[in-house]
Amino acid sequence: MVTIIDYGIGNLRSIEKAFGAVGAEVHRTDAPPDIADAERLVLPGVGAFRACIDEIRARDLEAPIHDAIEQGTPFLGVCVGMQLLFETGYEKGEHEGLGVLPGAVAHFREVDAAMPEGLSVPHMGWNAIHPTRSHPLVDGLGAAPHVYFVHSYHPVAEAPSDVLATATYGHPFPAVVQRKNVCGVQFHPEKSQAAGLGLLENFAALSAPAAP
Repeated sequence: MVTIIDYGIGNLRSIEKAFGAVGAEVHRTDAPPDIADAERLVLPGVGAFRACIDEIRARDLEAPIHDAIEQGTPFLGVCVGMQLLFETGYEKGEHEGLGVLPGAVAHFREVDAAMPEGLSVPHMGWNAIHPTRSHPLVDGLGAAPHVYFVHSYHPVAEAPSDVLATATYGHPFPAVVQRKNVCGVQFHPEKSQAAGLGLLENFAALSAPAAP
């Protein structure tokens, strides 16, 4: 069972359909007990970092998210849902994230002021990702699968070991992160055709916590 956290923001229907396409049973909820007890959790997100984290806190979902992560529940953040895993977001101010992974989220041109002016931001479209190591989340996707991105900000991971795959747009940036049971993707797997569906299928097969 894959539980999608519904906090009123994000492409919930499309990611729900994508999991269904790979044979996963899906439950969408904003109930804290369901989140804390989930077998696998997905945190989607689109739009602004602050609006997303504010809505999570307004619905009292931060504590159950942390509870699930701490008990080893496989967790996948998608796009802004991935960015929220980090300590700080610098989109129109400074905002505290979930703090699961060390690092911050910044604009492409804040990270690299020397980015060519010809590269438009947001980064939008297909781009290759390059896994840095083996992990079940990216197994079978190939050495450089192409996936679909739409974003102006990206994480700057404090720990290089948290970066599972990179992409390059002006400069390299984390496209997939992973630490223990926590994973995140900056791209949209539900829009990434075979590679994206393969990643979602891999996630749905990750081992859930053992029953107490």
